[in-house]
Amino acid sequence: MLLEQWRALEYFTRMCTVFLHVLLQAPHIGHVYSAVIADAAHRFQMLLGCQETVFSTGTDEHGTKIQEAAVRSGNPLPQYCDHISQQYRSLFQSCGIGYTDFVRTTEDRHKTEVHKFWNLLKDGGHIYAGKYSGWYCTADEAFLSENQLEERQGPDGSLYRVSAESGHHVEWTSEENFMFRLSAFQGDLLHWLQKEHSVYPAKFRHQLVDLVSNAELLHDVSVSRPKERVHWGIPVPDAPHQTIYVWLDALVNYVTVAQSHFWPPDLQIVGKDILKFHGVYWPAFLIAAGLEPPRSLLCHSHWTVDGEKMSKSRGNIVDPVECITKYTVSGLRYFLLREGVAHSDGNYSETKAIRILNAELADTLGNLLNRCSGTTVNPDQIFPQFCQHSFDTYCKTEEALRLVEFVSALPDLVREHFEVCNFYKGIDSIVATLHAGNRFFESQKPWELRKKRLSPHLNCVLHLTMETLRVCGILLQPIVPELSDMLLRKLGIPKEKRMWKDIKPFSWEQDSLCDIPISAEKLTLYKRIIDSMS
Repeated sequence: MLLEQWRALEYFTRMCTVFLHVLLQAPHIGHVYSAVIADAAHRFQMLLGCQETVFSTGTDEHGTKIQEAAVRSGNPLPQYCDHISQQYRSLFQSCGIGYTDFVRTTEDRHKTEVHKFWNLLKDGGHIYAGKYSGWYCTADEAFLSENQLEERQGPDGSLYRVSAESGHHVEWTSEENFMFRLSAFQGDLLHWLQKEHSVYPAKFRHQLVDLVSNAELLHDVSVSRPKERVHWGIPVPDAPHQTIYVWLDALVNYVTVAQSHFWPPDLQIVGKDILKFHGVYWPAFLIAAGLEPPRSLLCHSHWTVDGEKMSKSRGNIVDPVECITKYTVSGLRYFLLREGVAHSDGNYSETKAIRILNAELADTLGNLLNRCSGTTVNPDQIFPQFCQHSFDTYCKTEEALRLVEFVSALPDLVREHFEVCNFYKGIDSIVATLHAGNRFFESQKPWELRKKRLSPHLNCVLHLTMETLRVCGILLQPIVPELSDMLLRKLGIPKEKRMWKDIKPFSWEQDSLCDIPISAEKLTLYKRIIDSMS
């Protein structure tokens, strides 16, 4: 299975990272998506019992783009960076992103690590002074080769060149820089990329293999900029007239966070637009510095809005703060992980989000909880103990046996998907189980059992239904921690009984002869959303 090292519980430390966010604009839904993937992966490891973890994110605050953005904002650079960085930090906290470290590349601790890393590369003979000429894209902060460009015609008929991938303008640049011997690491990079789980989904690993295999594309890379052009950066040691290339600077943040105890990272999460930097430059830098590359790199695709690319010019940037207001934090997290697929772009649609959240969180999950915990069918307000005799007597219908089959298989199925961050597939399995739970509950007509005072049969139905909810609630903790806590608290499940080892469908309390009191708190697990557009 992919990522076997994440399955082995002898690994008691884990490190998961999200790429640093460039401070060009307020965060949008795509930034939250990256963070939520990482948060779910991190919470899943803690659910499994991982004893020591690092989960980092942060902000990339150096470079020409930041200089220009600060000028446009009318604020001094330090204040501009402070303001935008705080927006990211606040939003992630609002979304329940449980990071253990938030790194800013303007911090002194980071600058110290960047200088150490630079000296490792230089002392190893991997950096040399040279003159570099080429097409430079300021927006992408990268030099591009001829085959990475395309020509376009302006309104006046003049021709200009842009990045074929991003569409951003390029300009011919010639300057004295320090260079990194990237071309010397072709063999090492291909060896790393041969591992199936080094980069996934597989389509992105294949893209990197094609790039690295082409010697013309794997040329040495400039790792500094003249200070007169890029003054907002970390000075090169012993060469203060140069600043360190923003991508070398930013990538070292992972070393800043981890130190030796957590190296190498178990999982690094990046967007497809920065795959080359994390999948080529970063492992080459690390190998040159004598460090192991990441164990796994998850590259995810982007989000469109109603089928169109998100952009300021289209006016369709999705504000996550507005989404939280509409859907709640649990709703936003659930939708992103339910609909986000790493290998292809996800599509945000308000109508679709409302339909999914109403159907699955309100109608399927919330309604099942309400039905089995309401006083109409559960006057004693208990989670009844499991009774084998009652089960053998009353719950041998097709719906009951089908539900038992679903619930029993669910933990292993979800684990298989969550281990490789295919959260949407795990959620699919959970929702299918909840549908089976609703069908079973409806087929048993517990309201009639209550009227007929058939307590053993009724308690068997309640136990099987609540057990379905308990198992699903534990498994949903990485996805919607707040909502899962509400669900498990309502069922009377103590916090110390919510780990992976406690799932044990139909046997977790096998030694107990007592019913469990459920919470008397009146609860609407997820309130249906009224679609203002309908």
